[in-house]
Amino acid sequence: MRKRQWTYLLLFFLFLFFLSTGCAHRRAASSQAVPENMDRDQNRQMTTAEAEQIPSDPDMEDNDDEGFFEDEFEEEAIKVADPLSPWNRAMFHFNDKLYFWALKPLARGYKAITPNFIRTGVKNFFRNITTPIRLVNCILQAKGNAAAVEFSRFVVNTTIGVLGFGSPADKYPKLASPDAEDLGQTFGNYGLGNGFYLVWPILGPSTLRDSIGRAGDFFLDPVSYVSPAEASIGIRAFDTVNNTSFRIGDYESLKKSAIDPYTALRDVYLQVREKKIKE
Repeated sequence: MRKRQWTYLLLFFLFLFFLSTGCAHRRAASSQAVPENMDRDQNRQMTTAEAEQIPSDPDMEDNDDEGFFEDEFEEEAIKVADPLSPWNRAMFHFNDKLYFWALKPLARGYKAITPNFIRTGVKNFFRNITTPIRLVNCILQAKGNAAAVEFSRFVVNTTIGVLGFGSPADKYPKLASPDAEDLGQTFGNYGLGNGFYLVWPILGPSTLRDSIGRAGDFFLDPVSYVSPAEASIGIRAFDTVNNTSFRIGDYESLKKSAIDPYTALRDVYLQVREKKIKE
């Protein structure tokens, strides 16, 4: 019987230890339980009756749990108007089906038959040719160092990297890739608000501000000038499939862990965009 009581007591203290140290944000455990100068022999000889006399504070435990949840969820969801919720939810479900029925199977098949170095080369190529979008927006945001790095990376990767399929600029710490900038972030940097939330077919989540920014970035993207238009669309589709082949499972994890996937995706998108603007 005593062994069972000791087992329960040990499990209880392990549980408290997990709460106090397992998440790295918790406060230090209370030091009132056992005096520090008690040696190990005395600790081993503590009876169950003595252990039951250790003072406990239920209110303190409740407050500790509240602190835990406050730390875990201290970043509140960004509030953005969603007046077009019926449309947005319909487009969310459309994009969801498009992903599972078309994009994911294509990306998985493409990944299965295409070596990783080729997929990486294609990814590098498309990032390289879209340098004008990032470069112009770095200039518009007065980020001179980032603009210089973007231009230098473009020169190095286009020449030494053979049209950008390689990324030798990554070998130089001073040419480390800066955060990607776009016109939506530029508008946000100027103080323009999100407006309202929007979900576009195929393109996915956005806001009024980011949608206008996307339209502006369209004219800075060299792929936009490929003719005929069908070829441009095909190139973008290929880029999308290639990028998706690196991220299979990300969307599934988000959707599986969310009570309302639509709301979860909206909140994640808004938080990521806000973080990029602040950076």
